[in-house]
Amino acid sequence: MQEKSGSLIEWIVPLGFIFCGGWVIWHMPAFILDWGGHGDQLAAHFARVDVAPNMPVVMGTHIDIIDLIALLLIPVLAVIGILTVRRAPMEFEAWGTLDRTAVFVGRVTMMLVVVLMGVMLYEVFTRYVLASGTLWANELSLWLAGYIFLCAGLYAMQQRSHIRIFIIYDAMPRTLQHVCDVISTLLIVTFAFFLFYGGYGEAFQKFARWELYGSAFNPPIPATLKPTVLFIVAMVAVQAVINLISDWNTEPTVHTAADDIDEDEIARLRAAVGADEPEQK
Repeated sequence: MQEKSGSLIEWIVPLGFIFCGGWVIWHMPAFILDWGGHGDQLAAHFARVDVAPNMPVVMGTHIDIIDLIALLLIPVLAVIGILTVRRAPMEFEAWGTLDRTAVFVGRVTMMLVVVLMGVMLYEVFTRYVLASGTLWANELSLWLAGYIFLCAGLYAMQQRSHIRIFIIYDAMPRTLQHVCDVISTLLIVTFAFFLFYGGYGEAFQKFARWELYGSAFNPPIPATLKPTVLFIVAMVAVQAVINLISDWNTEPTVHTAADDIDEDEIARLRAAVGADEPEQK
């Protein structure tokens, strides 16, 4: 029996993954400098942004103990998250290993939305209540929104919730539907291949020199989002192939306007407002 989704571990693990990932990304200049990178400008930048400058160095000349622990925890938390993620009642029923990975990415995306809202609320409070706005909230919001947009695309592909027009597709026989599915998957894979092929060099250069945004806060948005675009698009292509394989022998689905109605959600709302209680006399 499927365990209920929404347990505490499904909140803690994605949040821990986000924290460790954020720490490693912010301190990535330390890894670049110690693992083959060079440049006085990058070293000076890391000296300005190092959150824990007095921690003991355990690798090279820049990587401290917190950096190393955060780096090691990223794959550990990812594995724990993939193993413990549970399918919510409204989510698609495919539940292979790679499907669970995409759903865990979806959970991380949901937590990123919570973090983004916290950043925005903090900025509103400091700006309009304390009359002292931050220098980092706007760029951090853009940075987080970029990750949310990309990761949500992978989750949408796994959930088959991307925009599709069914009026012609539903009228086709199953064999012709298979042909359309193969063509659409090939187009996705082709797009991902050429995007990766054409953008890999630029993405690697932006990452290697740790290209910054150029604002007062100066986050490494170009250095991080460009490689993430290529990685997520590649994962979307893989997920599209997985969807094609897992959906190949399923019964054809006839889509109607009723598909947009979630009966379970309506029942929960009715129970919350007491609509199912007998009338009081």
